[in-house]
Amino acid sequence: MSQITINEQTGDFTHVVKLTYADLANIGDGNQDTIAKIPAGGAVELVGVYESVALAGASDITFDIGTTAGDPDEFIDALDVDGMSAPVFNTGDAFTTGYTEAVGGTNSAADVLLEVNGTVGDLTAGEVVIGIRMIDLGRFA
Repeated sequence: MSQITINEQTGDFTHVVKLTYADLANIGDGNQDTIAKIPAGGAVELVGVYESVALAGASDITFDIGTTAGDPDEFIDALDVDGMSAPVFNTGDAFTTGYTEAVGGTNSAADVLLEVNGTVGDLTAGEVVIGIRMIDLGRFA
């Protein structure tokens, strides 16, 4: 996970994660990894997934992204990553109106989790970029 510098934060994403096929294999099938943290007083406005280099070697890779450890699907839900033909945004259970709301608001910090499913150990190539845009009212407290 990398937090974007101030100059890069002028409109789209505040956090970006790049994962290679080897990174996905290290996370493992059915496992979760923390990819960002929502600050206390913060929320998430936008989550996007982009398959920047086609995944090869497996055709069953899905992502869930959210904050609930048992089923992190508030932001992205059951996304068929290797089947994407374009970037995908805000498909999770908490985004009920697409791009016009912020979700996951919290009074205490919360982890943003990526759950990877599928035969990730069979992957031989590929890279995925996940972008997250957060807002942080807590910084004014």
